[in-house]
Amino acid sequence: MRIPYGPPAVAGAAAVVGAGVTAAADTGLLAPAAAALGVAAAFAVAVLTTRPTTDDADTRMHRLLVAPIALVLAVVLGLLAGGIVDWWLIEPAAYPLGGAIGSVAAFLLYRRLSTTLALSFGAVVAAGVLALAVTALVLRISGVAPFHAFSRMLEFGLRPDSLVIMVNSGTTFYLSAVAVAIGFKMKLFNIGVDGQYRLAALMAAAVGGYWVMPPVVHQIVVMAVAVAVGGVWAGIAGYLKVARGVSEVISTIMLNSVATGITAYMLNTDRLAVQISTNNIGTPEIPESGWIPGIPAGFMGADRDIFGLVVLAALVGVGYWLMLNRTRFGFDLRATGQSPTAARASGIDIKRMVLLSMVISGMIAGLVGMPQLLGQSHYYALDFPTGIGFTGIAIALLGRNHPVGIAFAALFWAFLDQSSQILDFEGIPKEIAVVTQATIVLTVVVVYEVVHRWGLRYQQQQVGRELARGEREEAAAS
Repeated sequence: MRIPYGPPAVAGAAAVVGAGVTAAADTGLLAPAAAALGVAAAFAVAVLTTRPTTDDADTRMHRLLVAPIALVLAVVLGLLAGGIVDWWLIEPAAYPLGGAIGSVAAFLLYRRLSTTLALSFGAVVAAGVLALAVTALVLRISGVAPFHAFSRMLEFGLRPDSLVIMVNSGTTFYLSAVAVAIGFKMKLFNIGVDGQYRLAALMAAAVGGYWVMPPVVHQIVVMAVAVAVGGVWAGIAGYLKVARGVSEVISTIMLNSVATGITAYMLNTDRLAVQISTNNIGTPEIPESGWIPGIPAGFMGADRDIFGLVVLAALVGVGYWLMLNRTRFGFDLRATGQSPTAARASGIDIKRMVLLSMVISGMIAGLVGMPQLLGQSHYYALDFPTGIGFTGIAIALLGRNHPVGIAFAALFWAFLDQSSQILDFEGIPKEIAVVTQATIVLTVVVVYEVVHRWGLRYQQQQVGRELARGEREEAAAS
């Protein structure tokens, strides 16, 4: 029997149990194993002393799915927290703290995780397992031991410098994916993020390199130019769609080619570029007044700095969530994406929504190159990163257009990119990471569709049961 203690008391008890069990088990087990055991013990406390609060808590499916998925998520969160805190504290203190964090998460997940959300997490796990299995099969056919390849990738990818590179790459991936996701919410496919951010980065770098301005003003002007260029370039596709009915897929693909041509034309020593080295040309270097200082990562043993604009990416994610869920524009955007006909009938200007969505998507796309431009390279040259816009499409699909899901997907993608670099030294083609990336995107899309259809059927069955129960109660009352 569950004892209905108050949530704060149970959460506190779970944290104490998790930390205590972790500290005790750490004397005989590896720290991660001890933390996992501590979180599991705290989860048992939560199950015995509290009840789920979701609407579907009494259903059989909830009882079968939510508890194991909540436990797995809590253990993973506890291990991540312990590993991160271990950068600052000694291991005997770090992992009990991680165990406490995972224990509180276990309590919250058990109480508030719905069946639908649990299914979504389960779909991601299933897709990940399937992608790893396919990658392992490809490695085995190629004559490579999968365990050896995966262990080397994991070891290299978790090094401090690799983690910093992962965060920096994930920052640009995240901005790109959010730009794509805004269009996806409207059922618009902005394939042109790649051209939008490259053209925006070129113009912003030229303005920042040729004009000397005071600090802060210099940085704001550079980013404002990038936002404006990206918005205008995406707005062209939006205008063509609402005014001439041109598919945004076709127009944005064509605009990518046009942006490539303009970039090649302008990046010339007779126009915007100067000679940087024997084989490279680019815009003049942006003065130090326009740089964005990095975040020192010496606390984790890394020699590199984290891009300062990782904060901007976080703010963009928060703004994206607030726009979708707390504004009239976000409601209109989601309504239009779900049913343009119903949205039009309710008085929403569909053409205006299409144009504004494309412009906003392009404005975010204009920021994609800013972490690299203002945080590391300080000029736009022939070797400036390309292809990030297309990567953003895959990450947006993987993260299901949700700001938190996109963040995890961006970091996962960056981890695969970085960890695969070690494979060349092992005589293993590093393109194996591309196999994993492609497979997991494909499997996530397929599995999510299956889960979505099953979820709709499950909801219909629940509604049918509730209606039948109501009819029986009315009949008994009469």
